[in-house]
Amino acid sequence: MHRTRMSVLRSFTALPAAVGLAVMVASCAPPAAEAPADREVLADQPGSAAPGSTAPASPVASTTPPGWQTFTTADESLSFDYPSSWSIRDEAGKAALEGEFVDVLNSEGKQMAALRTNVVTGQVCTAKSPYLAFDAVPIQALAEPGAADSLPPRFVFEGRGDVTALDPLPPTVAAYGITTVPEPSGDVACPIFQLFLWPPSGALFGQAYNPAVNATPGDTGLPYLEKAKIYMGTPEYQDIRTMITSLRPAMK
Repeated sequence: MHRTRMSVLRSFTALPAAVGLAVMVASCAPPAAEAPADREVLADQPGSAAPGSTAPASPVASTTPPGWQTFTTADESLSFDYPSSWSIRDEAGKAALEGEFVDVLNSEGKQMAALRTNVVTGQVCTAKSPYLAFDAVPIQALAEPGAADSLPPRFVFEGRGDVTALDPLPPTVAAYGITTVPEPSGDVACPIFQLFLWPPSGALFGQAYNPAVNATPGDTGLPYLEKAKIYMGTPEYQDIRTMITSLRPAMK
């Protein structure tokens, strides 16, 4: 069955409200016929993927952490490890869906991350805002063949916006996931864009940080981005980080 490409907007708006990724919709748009001048910050930099390059990476063996399980998507293209106390909600096979549509829930039924495929990649940088980097690690298993001279996709936990804001209202937002956008070089950056190339177009694995979902210790009255920074030190975040960075081409 032929799968048609979906726009970034369609992909994100298809997610349930609990995912918390809607904030990225307002920040990202499908690539235009001609990129505006601001978009040059994304092009021709180390680590940026070649347009239209969607060849899959080779399968990579992985050691599943003790007490964890491995999930493989219905199309047998991607695998990742997750804690045994967590669960998978797999919507693959529904007629209205084009691509994989997987949610990972913790033991309390709260969503920790969403995996989506058949998402069109491409970013238009409409405006820049203050940039915060909490965490980053390369994911070599997702590097594309022949791309040895460029940076592989990487897991990031990053923020944008007003460090004094109490609530995640655009442009203030934090999110964790996989990106191929080069790391910003200054104190300001384009909106968060956490997608990576995966046939037939692209994919995402992550979600926006939400203190109501992501259990964060400390004073509930702290600014939103300060809570995100604190969350990085929690066991729950470490499990999320281990899970997302375990994403790899499935062994067949």
